[in-house]
Amino acid sequence: MPEIIAGFEIPGTAAVAEATRFIQETTRPSIYHHSRRAFLFSRMHAQRLGVDLDPELLYMASIFHDVGLLTPFSDAVQRFEVDSADHARKFLLERGFPGAAAETVWTAIALHTTLGIPERMGPEIALTQLGIATDVIGVALDALDRDQVAEVLAAHPRVDFTDEFLRAHVDGLKNRPHTADGTMNSDILERFIPGFQHTNIVEAILNSPWEADPRRATR
Repeated sequence: MPEIIAGFEIPGTAAVAEATRFIQETTRPSIYHHSRRAFLFSRMHAQRLGVDLDPELLYMASIFHDVGLLTPFSDAVQRFEVDSADHARKFLLERGFPGAAAETVWTAIALHTTLGIPERMGPEIALTQLGIATDVIGVALDALDRDQVAEVLAAHPRVDFTDEFLRAHVDGLKNRPHTADGTMNSDILERFIPGFQHTNIVEAILNSPWEADPRRATR
């Protein structure tokens, strides 16, 4: 039987079932429940906005979007969003998804903490970010049906979610904090890692090699 939560069916494909088991077995419960809530909130937003999208690709983007915070998916030299996106794309390609579909999921995940761009892109990309933002900071929560939201929370509760979410980001980025420069994650790290300061773009400009290079253009 199909799994239905708040009136929305979880895609019943073999790839979705495998991805769900994989995330349940390899990530924290808080990440699993957050990812599922994000998918369901994305579906709710798509319905109210009249947006057509591919539910399976939306699910894959939602379920994989935070795996890059966790060992063995993390990488010391790149943003966790890219780690997450790389693993999702690999998973999809190995299971025969078309390259274009894998790239859509990759882009949705890679851009999910980048403001102002996903909303101008394809529906799976835009709605992935919106669903995540709804679950993390309540973006457009008031636009959603209260009863449906309650059903989502009954299936995937937010128990200690705020603390767990922040802890997962600190734990996943403390060995590579500067990969968060330019993203909202640098705010989390400055709050919870003593002495950490993100790279200030003004200082980077003023201290660039151009400022010490006699060949640079001058007025």
